[in-house]
Amino acid sequence: MDLNQIVSGAVNGAGLVFIAIAIPRFTRHILAAGLVVAALVYLWFALAAHTGIVWVTVELSGAGIFGYTAVRGLRGSAWWLVAGWTLHPIWDVSLHLVGPGRSFAPEWYATWCSTYDVMVAAVAAIAILIGTHLTDAPARTSTPTVVSPLRPSPCTCDACTCVGASAA
Repeated sequence: MDLNQIVSGAVNGAGLVFIAIAIPRFTRHILAAGLVVAALVYLWFALAAHTGIVWVTVELSGAGIFGYTAVRGLRGSAWWLVAGWTLHPIWDVSLHLVGPGRSFAPEWYATWCSTYDVMVAAVAAIAILIGTHLTDAPARTSTPTVVSPLRPSPCTCDACTCVGASAA
């Protein structure tokens, strides 16, 4: 492990969260997209190394797991984003730094990514705990159903029972 990758990952991870928090309208979107990208990078490494269907499936399942937490974090509690960013270093270290995925994932990236993920999770958790806008659940916007009022019937006969017709 190189100290430069450890420090660089932590600094860049903190930078991502601070930038995301500085843009309140897109904070959750930035954190969610970053989480999905972090998972998809390993898929790219697996495809570039021609690892085969097993590793591609493993990496796709990881992207699915982290994609799920990202979507839950967008639509519900921001703690889902913290959970995803907290679990991703376990994926980095157990599978790609010391596990069998080290055959195709560069050590520098697994090291860098694990400290990046820890820092994003920590700063996002602090932001939630101190009560930033990340704490608030996103408002669900629904389109109101507009019902047009009934128009009077164009019928003019007195025998008609149409709604709005002139009654006898």
